[in-house]
Amino acid sequence: MARYRAVIAYEGDAFQGFQRLRGAAAAPSVQGALEAALARLAGQPVPIIAAGRTDRGVHASGQVIAFDIAWRHSERALQNALNAALPDSIAVLQLSRADTDFHPRYQAARRTYEYRVYFANVRHPLLARYAWRVTPPCELTLMNSAAELLIGRHDFASFGRPPLGERGTTERTVFTAKWRALPVQYGVPCAAFRITADAFLYRMVRAIVGNLVAVGQGKLSLAAFERAFRAAQRGALRHLAPPHGLTLVEVTFSETQEDSKREDARWSAEDEIQDLHTYP
Repeated sequence: MARYRAVIAYEGDAFQGFQRLRGAAAAPSVQGALEAALARLAGQPVPIIAAGRTDRGVHASGQVIAFDIAWRHSERALQNALNAALPDSIAVLQLSRADTDFHPRYQAARRTYEYRVYFANVRHPLLARYAWRVTPPCELTLMNSAAELLIGRHDFASFGRPPLGERGTTERTVFTAKWRALPVQYGVPCAAFRITADAFLYRMVRAIVGNLVAVGQGKLSLAAFERAFRAAQRGALRHLAPPHGLTLVEVTFSETQEDSKREDARWSAEDEIQDLHTYP
């Protein structure tokens, strides 16, 4: 029996969420699909642990899981066998042996999410699955002014609560929070918000994005955003972005933090962000 560590990607809209819910055997979950595939390979139940539990509709390209299994073949053979047993909506991107005490949730140092939007008068079928259609367009510079307020150790109660079944502080440390314009896709202007923190509250990123978009559209002033954020009261900021634009892109541990910092620096060094005021 050995412990394995895997990086996985999945389409969030194919599942009710990452976590397998008790008494909801019929509700498809990422955890349920992974454990079913592992059970087929091992001939017995194989529980998994994950770095985070994404909500219904939220995607992942860098979720990290761990599990114990007796496997006599190579790591590549296990990865291939697991991918063959999984539905098309989930893929194991990387797989390797891990220390027996490796725990992706408790040992994770940083988690990075990316939220994508596109600015268009009508829904675009080639963008709508992984990005939120926003209209009217936003002033990204103003949104970044609001996003800068989030960096550091703060009480984020205005944006969420501890995950279901957990108690604890609503304080979190945000390392980076930044919007940038993306290359035009299918003639449509797009943008992405990337945020890295030690951990996140339930629906925290979606609440942050929803309210930053409101700031960028002039529906919420920068001063009002800051007041509500500093108030640290649940319900103080009511805008919530839909889940389908959100992706868990990376989980970093102590040995990979330098790579994460370099990626954060790359984002910060990009060309100055454009304000998107008009449709193409």
